[in-house]
Amino acid sequence: MAILLRNISNHISKLGDYLPAVFFFAGFIWDALTIGRNVSASDLIIFAGYLLGAGLILFVTSRPSFILADEAKLPSRLYAIITSRWPYFLLQFLFGSLLSALFILYFKSSSHWLAWLMSLLLASLLVANEFLEDQYRRFTVSWAQFGLCAMLLFNFALPFLLGSVLSIWFYLSTLLGVMLAYLLYRKTPNHLGSIWPVSVIAGLLMLAYAVDMIPPVPLVKRDIAMAYAIEKVDGHYQLSQQQSPWWVFWRKTSNDLEVQSGERIYCFSTIFAPAGLKTKLFHDWQLHTKQGWVLQSRASFTVSGGRYNGFRGYTYKSNPVAGDWRVVIKTENEKTIAVHNFSVKLSATNPPTVLRLY
Repeated sequence: MAILLRNISNHISKLGDYLPAVFFFAGFIWDALTIGRNVSASDLIIFAGYLLGAGLILFVTSRPSFILADEAKLPSRLYAIITSRWPYFLLQFLFGSLLSALFILYFKSSSHWLAWLMSLLLASLLVANEFLEDQYRRFTVSWAQFGLCAMLLFNFALPFLLGSVLSIWFYLSTLLGVMLAYLLYRKTPNHLGSIWPVSVIAGLLMLAYAVDMIPPVPLVKRDIAMAYAIEKVDGHYQLSQQQSPWWVFWRKTSNDLEVQSGERIYCFSTIFAPAGLKTKLFHDWQLHTKQGWVLQSRASFTVSGGRYNGFRGYTYKSNPVAGDWRVVIKTENEKTIAVHNFSVKLSATNPPTVLRLY
């Protein structure tokens, strides 16, 4: 019997050395497969389960009565592995799953360089999580990770559930994440580790939101296209777009537009929003000059969420001048959803076009 237990302890020890890599790839692949093209309430329930599981482990492992095995009945090595490694492996897995899911959610909503920077930071934390097992034993890192995941999850869930992307919900959801972390910390009798980094993270998130670094979740850009004409056909929008040169074989349309004097050009966008969400979006038409990007016109339309392929809307610009242009899609509280760059060249002839349905 003693030999059997020693063999079991040896196998568990060897398995433990490979678990971080297994958890990383398994968790990321699972999230990539299960988080659909559009976020649903079931996704949020799963993520809330991850957060709850991490909170329970933190609560249990910080109590003085934490015992996972009877030392008298097991070899000391096996006992040490069970009590000192497996809870933190599980905690590492849950945080990794949460960070993986949050990275996917925020990456979907990122369409400009500041938002991509936020996604890059989440990706860095996701990778770093695989090397933090020993740090989780000191609890300060555990509380910081728990607080960050709670805040980012609430940042996504509250606008999703309330059907609004107003700034007040971001700040309120951030404070709710802080309160949850502090409440759990106060309920643990030993108060292991420090909780103050959670407040620092909250302040940094609010600062990042103020400078437009955090995408306006749960809004997600589906597609943006430039067109010469738009017509509705059998419930679809038919766009007349400039055809790409023959050597650009990987795409059918071009963003280098040839425009006749006095002609209109259209910007067509599809934005996913969850059912029940209604908000106003703006298309800012900007021209690049010696002074930088200068606003030429602004047009708005109202988005109603719930359509699987995204809400479709468009604006137009009459008689655009030649040069480099971009359309910036913003929410009513000036948060950037997407930036689409294109160029305009004046031409006396009609360019080759292609018709596409959206």
